[in-house]
Amino acid sequence: MTETKKSAQLSLNGETYELPILSPTAGPDVLDIRKLYGQAGVFTYDPGFTSTASCDSTITFIDGDKGELLHRGYPIDQLAEQSHYLEVCYLLLYGELPTASQLEDFETRVTRHTMLHEQMQYFFRGFRRDAHPMATMVGVVGAMSAFYHDSTDIHDPWQREVASIRLIAKMPTIAAWAYKYNLGQPFVYPRNDLDYASNFLHMCFAVPAEEYVVNPILSRAMDRIFTLHADHEQNASTSTVRLASSSGANPFACIAAGIACLWGPAHGGANQACLEMLKEIGSVERIPEFIARAKDKNDPFRLMGFGHRVYKNFDPRATVMKKSADEVLDLLGVENNPILQVAKELEKQALEDPYFAEKKLFPNVDFYSGIILEAMGFPTSMFTPIFALSRTVGWISQWKEQLGDPQMKIGRPRQLYLGSTERDYTDIENR
Repeated sequence: MTETKKSAQLSLNGETYELPILSPTAGPDVLDIRKLYGQAGVFTYDPGFTSTASCDSTITFIDGDKGELLHRGYPIDQLAEQSHYLEVCYLLLYGELPTASQLEDFETRVTRHTMLHEQMQYFFRGFRRDAHPMATMVGVVGAMSAFYHDSTDIHDPWQREVASIRLIAKMPTIAAWAYKYNLGQPFVYPRNDLDYASNFLHMCFAVPAEEYVVNPILSRAMDRIFTLHADHEQNASTSTVRLASSSGANPFACIAAGIACLWGPAHGGANQACLEMLKEIGSVERIPEFIARAKDKNDPFRLMGFGHRVYKNFDPRATVMKKSADEVLDLLGVENNPILQVAKELEKQALEDPYFAEKKLFPNVDFYSGIILEAMGFPTSMFTPIFALSRTVGWISQWKEQLGDPQMKIGRPRQLYLGSTERDYTDIENR
């Protein structure tokens, strides 16, 4: 980011104020209003912060009009096709793709931290059996600060590094144990001989009674889901992590705050909403009826998993995810799963319909990830925990970047106050 010689002028009450213009390496120019209140005594009003940059960052860039998502400059489709999740984690955390020796060291460090403190088993057992896995994850991740005191000092670079590795390494174990606890099955410990995605699938689906061998196609599909959800710029949960971090909170509390925000159905629950829509449709024969409803302006029904708030053209992650969905469905079949049959036919009919093409309502990453997770055997209650597991590295990368920013200050949004002005207290007998 550089401050250009360009500036904008604001005329207010007969006074003129110069607003510097900041130029990013990509994206639109930015008006710098940091001194506006001090100079002019006014705030700006931007509900949802949709037109306000809350920080500067070098991690992720999105161009919604082009359908572009870059991590440290690398297109997401290249990373998802040619790389793997832990390599992308390294890229997000440290800014560059690793050498072979750097990647080996990083993977070893992550692998050696996948175990949870044994006492945390008892913490899981404090939840009701029918607790939503996201509720369990929020509590357990927040509680990590009570178990790992040696990595909570945010001013110590080494402790920040240890906390980062611990969170990336332990999140699959936490998510898998939340799932197992909900099922009433024994916890399955992580294995150092398995890769990151295979280890997660093993902890979710293995049982002590028999051997479970992870299918490499499913492992690769899981790894792609992790990769495609690793970071997505300043979304609601990432902004929550940054806001919590600005107060000086420990890393585990910050990530727990991010998980809590992601739990909201408007943010992390899109793929679950998509599967619930497919269940509502129920059969292939009813698809034309629901497509007609989606076109009807007077009908509140919307096709979930189509279009995207940020991407005005196509979701660059969806192309890669579609490939994985096709591979998984070819492997597992759809004959005995009516939901997957509906998904495949809905995709086909929507892509062939001019209405959706004109409005650029293409299937997005949530549509395909939900199909994959359903085919693997995950219940919809696990979709958002898997999203949280995937996004952890993005949250941590943003957290570390913010802590190293000399301009960092505690987040304190302003407000447009519309309540009562000052009034005197009235005794209760006179009200």
